Amino acid sequence: MSDQVVLPVVGNGNYHNNNDDHSHSNVLNIYPLSCYYFGSKEAVPFEDETIADRVHRMKSNYDAYGLRTCVQAVLLVELFKHPHLLLLQIRNSILMLPGGRLRPGESDIGGLKRKLSSKLSIDKDGGRPDWEVGECLGMWWRHNFETLLYPYLPPNVKWPKECIKLFLVKLPASQKFIVPKNLKLLAVPLSEIHESQKKYGPIISGIPQLLSKFAVNVVES
Repeated sequence: MSDQVVLPVVGNGNYHNNNDDHSHSNVLNIYPLSCYYFGSKEAVPFEDETIADRVHRMKSNYDAYGLRTCVQAVLLVELFKHPHLLLLQIRNSILMLPGGRLRPGESDIGGLKRKLSSKLSIDKDGGRPDWEVGECLGMWWRHNFETLLYPYLPPNVKWPKECIKLFLVKLPASQKFIVPKNLKLLAVPLSEIHESQKKYGPIISGIPQLLSKFAVNVVES
């Protein structure tokens, strides 16, 4: 039997800790997956076909703009009374958090909202949801143009190549998700993600621990 992360679940939003006046700020309301609508739109082009292509593109962008900054969203829903993380799947194999690279001079929150609307919302001519971007849960660093990422930046690394920031994004009680046809949006239980680094990679597999400070409140539909 695999290890599981069991987050505290309380009913009707009545979580309270008499020893902490700020306890309500640590309550994370999530809603059933059935509250959301899922549709599709035109496919988006992939920038890289191989790892070598990605490394070449990263080097070119670094020469032009310097440090590459990416922002990614942690989105939770409820299914079978357990919190599930929303992940995008590419080519039926690669799993990733919704988000992407910031434009030069773009703010973290503004860029994340733009990326979420691009990957998870309707076309540009339609309305966009007002994404509620919360706190930054963690940061990961790419010291060189290799594939390894670290949750810290050593003092001897003067010129890191990439910084990836994870933000908690709180979903409303209902919302439409419109995903490009060549991507899949999956709901994966936190208990499966926990310590499954080989399958999900170091960033995604570390999310259950980052969320451990929250009391997850399942709001019934």
